[in-house]
Amino acid sequence: MFRYLIVGSGYRAKFYGRIAHEHPAQFEACFLTRSSEKAALMKEETGIDAVVDKEAAIAFQPDAVVIAVNKTAIASVGEEWLKEGYPVILETPAGLTNEELETLWNYYRQGAKILVAEQYHRMPEIAAGLEVIRQGLIGAPTSAYLSLAHDYHGASLLRRVLSTDGESYTIQAIRSVSSGEETDSRNGPITSGVMNDHTRTQALITYASGKTAVYDFCGLQYHSFIRSRHITVRGEKGEWSDTCLRYVDETHQPATVPLEPLVQEKYRALWSGPLPSWSPALVLDRTSDEFAIKTMLWDMKEYLTTSREVYPFKEAIEDALFLIKLEESVERGCPVEAEPFV
Repeated sequence: MFRYLIVGSGYRAKFYGRIAHEHPAQFEACFLTRSSEKAALMKEETGIDAVVDKEAAIAFQPDAVVIAVNKTAIASVGEEWLKEGYPVILETPAGLTNEELETLWNYYRQGAKILVAEQYHRMPEIAAGLEVIRQGLIGAPTSAYLSLAHDYHGASLLRRVLSTDGESYTIQAIRSVSSGEETDSRNGPITSGVMNDHTRTQALITYASGKTAVYDFCGLQYHSFIRSRHITVRGEKGEWSDTCLRYVDETHQPATVPLEPLVQEKYRALWSGPLPSWSPALVLDRTSDEFAIKTMLWDMKEYLTTSREVYPFKEAIEDALFLIKLEESVERGCPVEAEPFV
């Protein structure tokens, strides 16, 4: 059993409540909210108890504290609970400034247990592609195109698919605004025909090793029936593109293989319903998202007892710094250099 306190009452906080309610044999949770109204709402929507004062939250005796507040407050609220001596699970990003990241890093260096809930590499559809790269089926990766997730999420995926951890890089980014019709949302389809302006950020990243990546994302892609999401990773002997693998085999014959979503055996008990199957389109829905968070919670318990990091905090720092450098390049209108954090 893994017990965690959830600080927050927003969209992401509810994920952690639903997970505990769905898997009572593995997880037990409690919300800490700012008001009794929020507490009542959280219990109604997730089935998980909620309290409004810190003393009651501490009395719950959590193994760790999930910080699922607005991203502008994640670092400061996380520090508050680190000072109390609790391991923390921070929603993304770990921090929005160099100062916030330095502060958290100092806690980490002093032995604090900090996990950032970067979930994308744990989604079954993405895990499948990462596995074929690990197996060497596309050879050494040389370049990537990512139009799938924003900022620090994108940085995490690019580092993993290209194996560029610890490399310096140059980033040149531009930003544009265009109109697009709203067709979907967190609350369901939209059929009113409403149009909104949406911001798209594109960047060319060149790593010290010579590997390159194109980052291309607009927030409309998260909830839309007319905007898709894509990932392509090219290597010496093939490429992973969305839900397909193309490569040359041992006899140098070309092959095309559909990639089945990967749910590792150790996490099977956390998947609800039938296991996901291949789809011609890359669809990352809430089920995959929540499953990825479940696996991190599952592994957090092991991290607390063995210190084997679920998602190295150094990587989380690097991901957050990518956002800072991306914004710097957009604002300055020129390429900027990014050095490894440590």
